[in-house]
Amino acid sequence: MIKVILCDDHALIRRGIRDTLADAEDIEVVGEAADYGELRTLMRDKSCDVLVLDINLPGRSGLDVLHVLKEEGSTLKVLVVSMYPEDQYAMRALKAGASGYLNKGSDAAQIVAAVKTVAQGKKYVTPEMAQMLVDNLTTPAQEDAHQKLSDRELQTLVMIASGKRLSDIAEQLLLSPKTVSVYRARVLEKLGLTNNSELTVYAIRNGLV
Repeated sequence: MIKVILCDDHALIRRGIRDTLADAEDIEVVGEAADYGELRTLMRDKSCDVLVLDINLPGRSGLDVLHVLKEEGSTLKVLVVSMYPEDQYAMRALKAGASGYLNKGSDAAQIVAAVKTVAQGKKYVTPEMAQMLVDNLTTPAQEDAHQKLSDRELQTLVMIASGKRLSDIAEQLLLSPKTVSVYRARVLEKLGLTNNSELTVYAIRNGLV
């Protein structure tokens, strides 16, 4: 039996994934968490084979969780299931230690197959992601400016472009407004932009939102 923990801040999403996995006889969801704190508490009490993890979490993001697990030397297999497009976030997730990446818009059969694949110690990528990896190997694409951003800087960019105020971002990420302002300044500098409107246009043009 493959034991799974779900970590997503949206209860309806967790329920949908849980119900989908429940149809597989050899998969059992043993716990659910809405953020990093709940996840750490849950992982102390329950063992699991696969963590199904969202990227966009309050406080520490899914990418932060991956970095922490990697630093701790954890052998836990992590499948990232996110709303963000593969071409923008899959490589970051895989480099951070994820065993697979799947978009939330994927069909039910894919998530079941993905959980089973990563549980076996294999990597799971969609055919589209596999083609993108092959393309990058044969003809490396020029790196976009936002790919040089840190995970937290990219998260700040996406949230600003989604219309959130700095105070809202600070509250969601459990950071001080001053710290978020520093991230915003770094993003503007690295992208060669001057204000939030330009950040939003950049994010839309590059498929980040």
